[in-house]
Amino acid sequence: MLENLAKYHILLASKSPRRRELLSELRIPFNTISLGQLDETYPDNMPKSEAPQYIANKKADAYLRQIHDNEMVITADTLVILNEKVYGKPHDNEDAKTMLRELSGKVHDVVTGVCILTKDRRTSFTATTKVKFCEITDEEIEYYVENYMPLDKAGSYGIQEWIGTIAVEWIEGSFYNVMGLPVHRLYQELKLF
Repeated sequence: MLENLAKYHILLASKSPRRRELLSELRIPFNTISLGQLDETYPDNMPKSEAPQYIANKKADAYLRQIHDNEMVITADTLVILNEKVYGKPHDNEDAKTMLRELSGKVHDVVTGVCILTKDRRTSFTATTKVKFCEITDEEIEYYVENYMPLDKAGSYGIQEWIGTIAVEWIEGSFYNVMGLPVHRLYQELKLF
């Protein structure tokens, strides 16, 4: 599958182990690269749902001058949004607990922006998944934060982890998008290259 990509050396510009795992499910060879900390800010007046795609494009711009003709770079950014408030990665365990308390019992959006970049072509898109959490007790939040690694996850949780098992009542949209990469949509876009 995706024989059309054989002419490209595919580079996933991400440190996320979940994105690496999800991209590997497409059974295409790729390498990971990282320029380190990139600017992930966006204009204050931008609708929050557009920020992940803006940031994914901004990340791709950082690689544009460095890629060769036969290379393809994939960048992504995921944010959790509740009532126009953005939940990125928490700063520490207390911040993670606060985020989870705020998400408890509510429906939030998980929005991932993805950019696919070659020397002569760029495409980007956004995927949104609605996630409904049940009420989560402080004891459950404490257990999750102390036993898992919420600090590298937007919204302080991994849906594929214990907290997803006990707290997610339902989702509307891509499960994999909540993990950080909407692979179904990415696959459809890659077929067009």
